[in-house]
Amino acid sequence: MTTVYETMYILRPELGEEQVEQAVTKYANFLREQGAENIEIQNRGKRRLAYEIKRHRDGIYIQFNYTAPPTAIAPFERSMRLSEEVIRYLTIKQDVPLEKPAAIPVTA
Repeated sequence: MTTVYETMYILRPELGEEQVEQAVTKYANFLREQGAENIEIQNRGKRRLAYEIKRHRDGIYIQFNYTAPPTAIAPFERSMRLSEEVIRYLTIKQDVPLEKPAAIPVTA
């Protein structure tokens, strides 16, 4: 069974474009290895942080939307936690609306 997830992570601001692409590719491939599908990647760009994190005032925001088995999340987040390039990450489970039942016609 797969679930829809959204992961937002912040990369260090001093990374170059090539390093950012390498990091995004690395994490997307990691998710695929864990069984994730339909990975949508959005680079939100460099933005100001609301508060300082690890002595950084800016960060490069990356968002992944994907479907994956629940067992894929823990190793994925562990790899981010151990990485020097990621300063913060958050994965949330998305609520996917169920299909509405067909309308029952009312007869009078």
